[in-house]
Amino acid sequence: MTVTTDRPHLDTDDFDEAFRILARTTEGVRLELIDGKLRSKAVPDGDHGRIIEWLTRICMQARPELWLYADQGLKVQEYRKGRARPDGSLASSGAFVGQGEWADPDQVLMVLEVTSYDSDTDGRDRVEKPRAYAQTGIPVYLLIDRDSCEVTVYSQPDGVRYENAHTVPFGKDITLPAPVDITLATGQLKDWVR
Repeated sequence: MTVTTDRPHLDTDDFDEAFRILARTTEGVRLELIDGKLRSKAVPDGDHGRIIEWLTRICMQARPELWLYADQGLKVQEYRKGRARPDGSLASSGAFVGQGEWADPDQVLMVLEVTSYDSDTDGRDRVEKPRAYAQTGIPVYLLIDRDSCEVTVYSQPDGVRYENAHTVPFGKDITLPAPVDITLATGQLKDWVR
């Protein structure tokens, strides 16, 4: 005979509240729900923040109608109520007004992740997030990888994965394709790695 127990089931409102409480009580990490798994990410360091500042300035100069929103929570993946907090979400100015902590990603042109120096970076930023963002239909995913000193631009989401990934080492220019249409000179990124 098999004994089973009922596991508590959280509906969307309960999940969001539990997530907020856990996020406030867990110091030194940020929490996300990707592929139905609760993931943590180290709190960014100063160089991480400088990279976000660098990209924000470039985006403002090239596309002043857009804004790179830092840490805006996004609803990703319909399945399992995915929630991600990208390092940056490029969208029109005012895109998230009135949407709360977890916004609809429909207006997002690009998401950005800058790798952290933690053990979960490989699975989270290089595998799970590209899949989640592609499934959500976000046109461009920019990964600034401080471990490998490379920049990867993922584009052409097909609802499952990104069909195109282009990687260059720090120091080479890379173009963020439509709908972003910005070229990055990545040489300065060499200054912000360990």
